[in-house]
Amino acid sequence: MSEHFDVHGGARLVGEVEVVGAKNSVLKLMAAALLAEGTTTITNCPQILDVPLMADVLRSVGCEVVLDGDTAKITTPSELSHRADSPAMGKLRASVCVLGPLVGRLKRAVVALPGGDAIGSRPLDMHQNGLRALGATSTIEHGCVVAKADHLKGAQIWLDFPSVGATENILMAAVLAEGTTVIDNAAREPEIVDICVMLNQMGAQIEGAGTSTLTVHGVTELHPTEHRVIGDRIVGATWAFAAAMTRGDLTVKGVNPHHLDLVLEKLRMAGAEITTFDESGFRVVQNDRPKAVDFVTLPYPGFATDLQPFAVALSAVSEGTSMITENVYEARFRFIEEMVRLGADARTDGHHAVVRGVDKLSSAPVWASDIRAGAGLVLAGLCADGVTEIWDVFHIDRGYPYFVENLNRLGARVERVLGAAERS
Repeated sequence: MSEHFDVHGGARLVGEVEVVGAKNSVLKLMAAALLAEGTTTITNCPQILDVPLMADVLRSVGCEVVLDGDTAKITTPSELSHRADSPAMGKLRASVCVLGPLVGRLKRAVVALPGGDAIGSRPLDMHQNGLRALGATSTIEHGCVVAKADHLKGAQIWLDFPSVGATENILMAAVLAEGTTVIDNAAREPEIVDICVMLNQMGAQIEGAGTSTLTVHGVTELHPTEHRVIGDRIVGATWAFAAAMTRGDLTVKGVNPHHLDLVLEKLRMAGAEITTFDESGFRVVQNDRPKAVDFVTLPYPGFATDLQPFAVALSAVSEGTSMITENVYEARFRFIEEMVRLGADARTDGHHAVVRGVDKLSSAPVWASDIRAGAGLVLAGLCADGVTEIWDVFHIDRGYPYFVENLNRLGARVERVLGAAERS
């Protein structure tokens, strides 16, 4: 039986919530463990559905993976399989990040095309072009990326777009290549910095983490390490928007507020009072109805596309009219169709959406199309009259550990219910 959430409207969220490790980092760190024989330990792992899925991917190539609470121990054997084509590959996008480590270490890989959120086209051209620049061949055959090389040699690589996934795959292949690789227009996200820190702990020589130019001096081998995952800035921002939308008062711990500088500034513009605590967290207090603010999604340090559903949800209950521009994933505005079911006054035109705030949303059955859309619908349901049913909540479970429990502890009333529904 499928599950849904019953979200009772009218909540004001108050209290303190702890953010755990970043989903967008931990899965790539788990893949990086393939680069070194022995046992790598990753701590502060979020207890979300995607972590055991990635564990299954690693087991399919010969690793032993033990998950214990917030710790993952990955034992990588001396001889790995180059074929990563387990059923788990089709369930999460990050599974493609085993491509770089397998090519780097084994000089060949057959990796099933990944699944994940339905938020738009995410081709692997830049991943493949990067591997080709390092000396590998790469083709798509029978639903798999097939790559192989006699040896890998450092290269100058320019990315047409600062893709996080392409940066990570090229980086993990380049650390064991001969010579120096320079990746220009590389992604700058905190999660990229996190993987660079871990790889350097393993013996890699990477310079420029957090900038648009990464320089990788190839080494002959890496060794296992222990690494703590950075706090999840997207989950932290979710709680920040929750406070603003419900006119609440939330203290968010476990995430570096500087990873959310632009987000917190936008909420200040909406009328929130923001206090930051060094690198450990922040507080958001919203006393009055939020004011309309415009949002434009861009690669980091711009406003993250993952946060676009929350920008739409906030705008839907704000005073005034907001314009949201989506520059990364063309299908992300599917979320707006569900917001309209809840009474939002929103229209889309290409990669722009115009949202006119209403005093209160109205409850309705809605469907989550991806992780962030699902969480955005929960926040919208908190601002609606009556009880909002949110379906396909398995998406939410892929990115938010103990989401319902945290919401209820902070003053919401959200129930997880077994049952089936047909979409109207």
